[in-house]
Amino acid sequence: MNQLIKWEEAGLLLLSIFLWAQLHYAWYWWLVWILAPDLSMLAYLGGNRIGAIGYNFVHHRGVAVVVYLLGWYMGERWVEAAGMILLGHSCMDRAMGYGLKYFSGFQDTHLGRIGKDRNKMTN
Repeated sequence: MNQLIKWEEAGLLLLSIFLWAQLHYAWYWWLVWILAPDLSMLAYLGGNRIGAIGYNFVHHRGVAVVVYLLGWYMGERWVEAAGMILLGHSCMDRAMGYGLKYFSGFQDTHLGRIGKDRNKMTN
């Protein structure tokens, strides 16, 4: 099942790249911005709870779709582009096994534990 989820996320990443191409921005801007959503990890400076809330908000696909649709509605291509970056980034993360975070810590995700201690169980 885990492999099926990764393939699904990879497909959605490709969809976001296709939609990016429809915006007629240069490809290098996709490369420049695709890792920007990871700046949301800075929310962890406020602790695990604040960190998880901030990280999950930025990495939620629903937020990405809403941002894209708002850009489309307003006729603002840069807002559409931001939505595609958010979608592409979150799908890329999930395809690599990184999921939304639990309050217990950055390493605990909805797709399983990540990091060097991923085989350890948490209480």
